[in-house]
Amino acid sequence: MKKNLFTRGGTAAICIALSLVLFPVCEITAQAAEVIATVDGTVMTGTTADMLYLATKDGNMIIKIDAGTDVSACKLLLPNQKATVSVSHGSDGYLHAVKITGDAKTPQVTYDASKASVVSGTISDKSTGALLYFNTSAGEMQIKLDYSTDMSGCRVLVADKTYTITCVRGDDAYMHAVIISEGTSGSTAANNNISGAAPAGTVAASTTLVSGTVSDQTKENLLYLATKDGMMQIVIDSNTDSRNGLMLITGKTVSVSVYRGDDAYMHAAVITGKKNPETAVSVNSQSGCTVTGTVGSKSTENMLYLNTGGGEMTIKMDALRSLNNCKVLVSGKKISVNCGYGSDAYWHALDISAVQ
Repeated sequence: MKKNLFTRGGTAAICIALSLVLFPVCEITAQAAEVIATVDGTVMTGTTADMLYLATKDGNMIIKIDAGTDVSACKLLLPNQKATVSVSHGSDGYLHAVKITGDAKTPQVTYDASKASVVSGTISDKSTGALLYFNTSAGEMQIKLDYSTDMSGCRVLVADKTYTITCVRGDDAYMHAVIISEGTSGSTAANNNISGAAPAGTVAASTTLVSGTVSDQTKENLLYLATKDGMMQIVIDSNTDSRNGLMLITGKTVSVSVYRGDDAYMHAAVITGKKNPETAVSVNSQSGCTVTGTVGSKSTENMLYLNTGGGEMTIKMDALRSLNNCKVLVSGKKISVNCGYGSDAYWHALDISAVQ
């Protein structure tokens, strides 16, 4: 049985409005259904991360984007971008996107071993499926999207919304997005200057970016990374830049720029973990304390959960300035933490030292 899913001149919007009148608000519950059609079109101005406005040859469509929508083949939803959408009927009267497919992804490239940069800004509507035009306070950047770009911190990218992007330089001279998350990061400057986590020297070898989850076999000097292609063993040494990937906790997702060493092992040039945006706060280093304990398994790049003799402490990681006698932190590692008290009523780690 065929149904006309769209009408010309915006009639689709009127139909949706009428359907909302027919269904009481308190009873609206969108439910996933089978695909009833697949449509091709162009993304329209006004599209958000929750609602897609799509111009098709048969008229304009309004399609909801749900938490369960498959957007793995579509990173960008910007005006004038092409998109293919499979849709289902929702019990709320809207069409719901089951899967969205966008422009083709860019081929994989290799990256150099320079440190990762973290920038915040908004995406320009000039962006394409392969290249972001990213407006920052310092001007416009051009950043490429790759197969491996981690977008678990956001659903899709839309124009004029603020994002934070961790990026590295590729062998094609472009910056490439490693991790993209929503919002701004107020802790970038502090984390990019962590003494002890910075590389000891320049790595001349070409690197390749790999992503995966940290295995429980991981040690301070050897990362076991579970990737889609299998388990990798990656050496962490004095040349590793771990400023944006300190926490190697089992199950956490990280991206690593790797190169082959003279010992035939793969070595980590840059480790980048997932970091949520934080609001900058003032930290009083004079009214602080020093505590000793072990790294808890709940720890993230944002928060250290420290198991002490008096219980578990929650310590923010946004003001860290030095890491002594260790490159990364693994679960169970015994450390001493010099903390400062923040205006947000949290303790903030200032200096972390390994305890033998």
